[in-house]
Amino acid sequence: MSNKASDAAIVANIDAPIFDPVAWRLTELESALAERARKLGIEKFAARAETWDREAIFPTENYQDMHEAGLLGICIPKEYGGEGGGLKGYCLAAAEIGRYCGATALTWNMHVCSTLWTGALADDLKMDDALRRQHEVSRARHYARIVKEGRIYSQPFSEGGAAAAGFKPFTTAARSVDSGYLVSGKKIFASLAGHADYYGVLCTHVKEGKKPSQRDTLYLAIPADTKGVKVVGDWDPLGMRGTVSRTLIFDDVFVDASEELMPQGVYFMAASNWPHMFLTLSPTYMGIAQAAYDFTVRYLRGEMPGTPPVKRRMYPTKQIAVAEMRVKLEAIKALWFQAITEACCRPSKDQILRAYATNHSVMETSNDICRLAIRTCGGQSMLKSLHLERLYRDSRCGALMLPWTAELCLDRIGREALYEHGESDD
Repeated sequence: MSNKASDAAIVANIDAPIFDPVAWRLTELESALAERARKLGIEKFAARAETWDREAIFPTENYQDMHEAGLLGICIPKEYGGEGGGLKGYCLAAAEIGRYCGATALTWNMHVCSTLWTGALADDLKMDDALRRQHEVSRARHYARIVKEGRIYSQPFSEGGAAAAGFKPFTTAARSVDSGYLVSGKKIFASLAGHADYYGVLCTHVKEGKKPSQRDTLYLAIPADTKGVKVVGDWDPLGMRGTVSRTLIFDDVFVDASEELMPQGVYFMAASNWPHMFLTLSPTYMGIAQAAYDFTVRYLRGEMPGTPPVKRRMYPTKQIAVAEMRVKLEAIKALWFQAITEACCRPSKDQILRAYATNHSVMETSNDICRLAIRTCGGQSMLKSLHLERLYRDSRCGALMLPWTAELCLDRIGREALYEHGESDD
């Protein structure tokens, strides 16, 4: 093969699937969903990503495209008109989107969780017949809004305390009233604030004379235009600027009982039995890691649009850096793929520890690959006319995200590796 032919083959392969369907033995559905997401990323999301980042505005157009492509319903069971993708199918597609627009992938996660948790995950939980019927009626209502109307659900989680890390009940409180609840509280870093149609709010059902408990967590869909819902604060962060994660205030917001996303007690059951449900932020950063590697290879080969066609690949220092990046990338791909493949209800201790290790590794290594990319590509790579500096800023945010921050993952791995359930040193 001539040098020119070889060069063309490599360029064409730059945007090949992150996980080759044959090599990684994907199912037909997994491959199709990932390919649909990759195509959207290449054809539409990549060109818009700079605008969302620079202006810190929500990627509304991207969501319209995802609705048309059926991806808003990626985890909605097929019998409700969705794609039936499950956790793994979603993760593979989200990684492809994260490769082209981190903010779109990350906010899409918040939407998808409302369908994944109520869909495939809930199907694995043990419910009595009455509770199961209640859940079926409830989720059918929410799924119809998404599939037929393109409605967007968010996932406001953090409150600035220990609740989002899973250590205490949520301070956002719901009190029973006739035919529903009154909700009061605050959610910070609430992605899609002001842009979602419904806020999927986790709150504690407060009962008179009873101490608040995590078992009493309610998962409610609050329409964004409901009286008492307010979006406050500015949004001018380091990275993930298009997520528009402003603060949500709920001031005695009435929520009809029919707006439960899960019957009371089912969210606690899911969180206790399906810990991989909190691994769904990681695909975005898997995609960013791949994008930073792709950028570096293309840049050093003199094939980066917007830059002079100057090859820098002949320098040993550059070659070693790319090799280091590739080793890191392959390591997190293998670990991450294993974790999303084995995700299940009531996983073993080893599977849970591997999930923590996966989340920590992906979040930290993604940023490390971006760091190496900037050092290797040099000064031009810091210019905002190129997208590597955005990848670096976005990648730095991953380790901070609850409920599995990098620090919390290390804490849990160390503690749970050394102690069996119920053990102490007293």
